[in-house]
Amino acid sequence: MLISLTNSPRDYSWGSVTLIPALQGREPSGLPEAEIWFGDHPGSPSTTEDGRTLDTVTAGAALPYLMKVLAAGSSLSIQAHPSKAEAAVGFAREEAAGIPRDGAERTYRDDNHKPEIIVALSDRFTALVGLRPLEDSRRLVAALRDASPDAAGLGALAAQLSAEGTAEAVLRDTLAWLFSDAAAPAIADVVAALPAAQSPEFAREIENLRRVAADFPGDPGVVVALLMNLVDLRRGEALFAPAGALHAYQEGLGVELMAASDNVVRGGLTPKHVDVAELLRLVDTTPGPAPRVAASGTGAVSVYDAGVPDFRLTRVELDGEPRRLAVTGPSIVLATAGQVTVAAGAARRELAPGTAAYADADETELLFEGTGEAFVAEPGGAHRPS
Repeated sequence: MLISLTNSPRDYSWGSVTLIPALQGREPSGLPEAEIWFGDHPGSPSTTEDGRTLDTVTAGAALPYLMKVLAAGSSLSIQAHPSKAEAAVGFAREEAAGIPRDGAERTYRDDNHKPEIIVALSDRFTALVGLRPLEDSRRLVAALRDASPDAAGLGALAAQLSAEGTAEAVLRDTLAWLFSDAAAPAIADVVAALPAAQSPEFAREIENLRRVAADFPGDPGVVVALLMNLVDLRRGEALFAPAGALHAYQEGLGVELMAASDNVVRGGLTPKHVDVAELLRLVDTTPGPAPRVAASGTGAVSVYDAGVPDFRLTRVELDGEPRRLAVTGPSIVLATAGQVTVAAGAARRELAPGTAAYADADETELLFEGTGEAFVAEPGGAHRPS
């Protein structure tokens, strides 16, 4: 079975007004368009060509992944996602407490983990992912203090980052402090220092922090963002956010693939509920470089495999020559450039950029024709049929 999928863009405030309409070749609606979901997650299941929702098609065998087009016009909330064990415990706890699943105070909307990968479609996709090495953050704070040497709050932040202990412990304690009332002067002083701050080493970081601070003045997430790796992806490059990793996409268009979950534990840059205790319990404060994912493969087929059991993402580039791709398990094909035709057996679907098709588990090979580009989501190893 091969069927076309559609869905409506979600109008989250951080979405771009132009990026998804430009991908799909239509006029902007005037509203922010943040995400289009392609999958059977009950939060926003795709609609099939015969009017059903995809969750009715996959009933009894739900997809282990969720695919999205993501378009950020401003920063998403800083967030982390739970492990599978943490999600099961958290979901059961909130169910027992009677918190509505769509309630503003709800953190766990399902019992699944949510590792995710994003591949840039725009020429530049900017993201904050993971906590940078502690010494680097100390130098960035020093640059801010050079711009505002008398700011006591900056001195307090520098003292927090210079405390004794392992880097993991110092960063965890600093995060806890940032969400306390005691950190309010430091947050204000960081925001005040940014306009005049200069540093050749951290020029992009300061530029991005100015933008974030303008959108979220006084939010602890401004200083959390200061502690994170800033990454500019080029088109086709990818990042991975495993369980516990702080991340916040900043600007650009990308293809996102994740385990089928909507569990988000927020850590700032948002008016939504921030569960500080839960964030501190599950966040990974191990510093290091941003977790990039290198594409493997040869020629026109590139595989982005983050090593998680729920999903694998493949990019297919087309230059007019037909290309075949073996798939293992139910797949979703998303066109992202040109005009792509996908076939499974006798069934064929023509896909314009920003549209998708679903092939069920009976299909073991997809044929691609046309010129352009498509991404294929399929289960990871643990979810493939034996």
